[in-house]
Amino acid sequence: MFDIIAERAVVIGAGMGGLAAAKAIAPYFEQIVVLDRDALPEEAAPRIGTPQARHAHTLLAAGERALEELFPGIGSDFKKAGAVIVRIGRDVVFERPGYGPFPRRDLGFDQIFLSRPALERVCRRRLEEAPNVEIRSRARVVDLVPSADREAVACVRHEDDTGNMQELACDMVVDASGRGVPTLSFLERVGSPKPEQTEIGVDVGYASAIFEPSDEPRDWMGLAHPGRPPYDGRCAFIFPIENGRWLVSLGRCPSGEMPSDVASFVDFTKTFRTPSVWEALRTAKPVTDVARFGLPASVRRHFHKLERWPRGLVPIADSVCRFNPLFGQGISVAAIEAIVLGQLLAKKVESSDPLDGLGRDFLAAIQETLEAPWSVAISDFGYAHTTGEPPSDLARRLQYSQALVRLAAQDADVHKLLVEVTQLLRPQSALREPAIAERIEALMAPAAA
Repeated sequence: MFDIIAERAVVIGAGMGGLAAAKAIAPYFEQIVVLDRDALPEEAAPRIGTPQARHAHTLLAAGERALEELFPGIGSDFKKAGAVIVRIGRDVVFERPGYGPFPRRDLGFDQIFLSRPALERVCRRRLEEAPNVEIRSRARVVDLVPSADREAVACVRHEDDTGNMQELACDMVVDASGRGVPTLSFLERVGSPKPEQTEIGVDVGYASAIFEPSDEPRDWMGLAHPGRPPYDGRCAFIFPIENGRWLVSLGRCPSGEMPSDVASFVDFTKTFRTPSVWEALRTAKPVTDVARFGLPASVRRHFHKLERWPRGLVPIADSVCRFNPLFGQGISVAAIEAIVLGQLLAKKVESSDPLDGLGRDFLAAIQETLEAPWSVAISDFGYAHTTGEPPSDLARRLQYSQALVRLAAQDADVHKLLVEVTQLLRPQSALREPAIAERIEALMAPAAA
């Protein structure tokens, strides 16, 4: 049943953020138009507009639940597309520094692994089933046009697939473009001050390739080899994906020169703390060339602090906050934010003007959602090269985090709690509840002395 509040909403970007947002708001508009500058592939394939799509991605447990709420039954679609079901804590080896490896335990819930192109294609197909949603490919957004009083977005100007300029009148715009350029340009156009912005200059570079594993016996389905602050930022991830293959991503921060061919890619893994990744790849068969990507900084835009906010403008996902991709949080955060947006609209349906204050309320509401992933991003200040303004209590935060990991290694219940927080199933505050904090403080005491 639809509760229509307005005629048309435009979503900029058909990536995971845009697809999730379009589905969340579809019950409340007569028409949803999704614009993407790429020629969207019919099959699961990387595209120019998502250069990071060739690299390892994870759908955290909370992200999977959010997508299931938006697209009921999509878990079955993921499985049909070849998703690999992994038992969290048991099936992926974590080679944390100082542990060889970190204790493996069945923590009671699963996580799916699928390539980003396959994940996006499944969600796009489901969105295409909505009768009031139109997805237009090769539609490059040029700018957002303000209303006569400059208090709202009136229409979206874009080039169509023939190169002609079009104006699409709308009641609401969701900016899921990734870089947030439409939102930032519109704010400047209407004379709004620039939003505050926090950057964590981690300078991460990574290289990825797909391999077919050999038949050699192994007791794991995936492997994670994180970096070792403050100086060793080399890391690797081997994730199982569709068709019985591995998607392997190697990272380095600061970025430096990353491998550009398969031979140097495999050789790079010889420099790691353990031989596990190299031993896995030396007998594996490369399926693709090496793709490289880099991100200079995690960026959080504090749109919610602006005193005035344009009516009908809603930036979402990376347009608001972009994380170090090595933490694998972006897709899940985008899906959770879409749920928040849909819930706000549901609450406002009965009001006389449902769009009044929607963008402002949304930006305020997602701050809690951003707390846990941004706390993880802050850990990048543990690297000596990272630039930006670290929190004043950084040293204590890092000590607390290290002690928490030590406690998780000793205690299965704490391990489960830590994973629930990193999977965005529980808030960051759960790790500071008195019963846990007291035990962590006890482990920190010798280091402080």
